[in-house]
Amino acid sequence: MIEDQDTRILAHLQKDGRATNQQLADEVGMSTSACWRRVRALEEAGVIQGYAALVAREQAGFAMSAILHVSLERHDAKFVDEFVARVIKRREVLECFATTGDADYHLRVVVKDMAAYNRFLDEFMFRIPGIRYVRSNVVLKEIKASVALPF
Repeated sequence: MIEDQDTRILAHLQKDGRATNQQLADEVGMSTSACWRRVRALEEAGVIQGYAALVAREQAGFAMSAILHVSLERHDAKFVDEFVARVIKRREVLECFATTGDADYHLRVVVKDMAAYNRFLDEFMFRIPGIRYVRSNVVLKEIKASVALPF
């Protein structure tokens, strides 16, 4: 169970994942040893899954982002498993959600440009067996993009 101290630690680490243990302890009002133990416990429990740099997509050369709506022809385990296995391996796919509604899956994809997106569709998406349709929404502008949970 997540306690108040844990949520304060998590909220601060989401803002500054590079904070030293001393800085984190000072920020959340704990001793350094207690803070270190809490962080380790959160890591071991899988609450903290890792640490990473947040990279600006466009400045890193990925000018295009799209949301794909994917529907499968059949929901046999064979088709679902193959779709999921293939999608997981593709670096262009940043997120994949199984959803309710018209589409079975929603994917967030980033690529360098429209030509790269066309190749992604032609050489990857359209070759996965069992797909009924793929509909794309090209992202014109990111209004909000956050990975921080609302502690």
